[in-house]
Amino acid sequence: MNWLVTGGCGFIGRALIADLLAEGDQSIRVLDNLSTGTREDLAVVAPFVELDNTANFHDWSQPLALKVGDILDPAAIAEAIIGADVVIHLAANTGVPQSVADPVKDCHTNVLGVVNMLEACRAAGEPPRFVMASSGAPLGVQAPPLHEEMAPHPASPYGASKLAGEGYCSAYYHCYGVETVTLRFGNVYGEGSGHKGSVVAKFIKEAMSGQRLEIYGDGSQTRDFIYIADLILAIRSAALTPGIGGETFQIATAAETTVAEMTEQLIKAMRSEGMHVPDVYHGPIRQGDVARNYSDTTKARQRLAWTPQVSLHDGLRRTVRYFLDTYYHSTASKE
Repeated sequence: MNWLVTGGCGFIGRALIADLLAEGDQSIRVLDNLSTGTREDLAVVAPFVELDNTANFHDWSQPLALKVGDILDPAAIAEAIIGADVVIHLAANTGVPQSVADPVKDCHTNVLGVVNMLEACRAAGEPPRFVMASSGAPLGVQAPPLHEEMAPHPASPYGASKLAGEGYCSAYYHCYGVETVTLRFGNVYGEGSGHKGSVVAKFIKEAMSGQRLEIYGDGSQTRDFIYIADLILAIRSAALTPGIGGETFQIATAAETTVAEMTEQLIKAMRSEGMHVPDVYHGPIRQGDVARNYSDTTKARQRLAWTPQVSLHDGLRRTVRYFLDTYYHSTASKE
């Protein structure tokens, strides 16, 4: 298959690419503006060819190719999408704080960017399947567990923009026959998350640099933490399972964990790996955050034949080891 992965230089994109390349007989093209991930990050996964404006975009003979471009640039998208069988749309403005700080930028990227991608799919002779990364943010303030039939009540501009993207996916399926699938990711963590600002990666990086760990509020807010390898299996299932056009799926673990509980488990994982763990303190509640968030994943189990396999305990241990191995490798290479 020919896979176009937008935002493929990022955390989730690189994990997906590594998994596809390990299987073999897959051709992958990345469209990325390099605002977060870098060429160097992608090169760690595998050697790649960089495509410029003179490239033959009908040629998918290379296992991995990079097209530097933005999802706000229809011309770049039109080139990158030629010949794709499936589009995994990961490129986005991610996170609540960024959207609160600049809601207009968040809207441009997460709404117009999705429309640009869907228009390119519609214009293709045979539209590729379009799998969009979303989150629980469109549902916003709810009594969990979150499920697909809930009426959305976004509590942040990020949630609103992701909701709009989900709406356009549904519209393009029903109006134009583009096979869209929306995946609402839980809180993703794991190896390769060095650039992420989400709580697991943030706390590990802060602990390694000797900083105190700040929990927003009293730590009673809950999240559904999903390990990266489990998420990749869900993405692949969404790309390949027939008969799910226009559908939305909650992709998480169906386990409600408070931030305080996760922090306690993470500290145990750090100590078991010989790390010095600094103090934890409580700061103010963050604007736009929801108090409770975990998902009912029944639909994904039934329709995608997918269930998560890695426990939070094991996933945190693996993630800590990754950061330690990466840190010491990087330090040694500089000496």
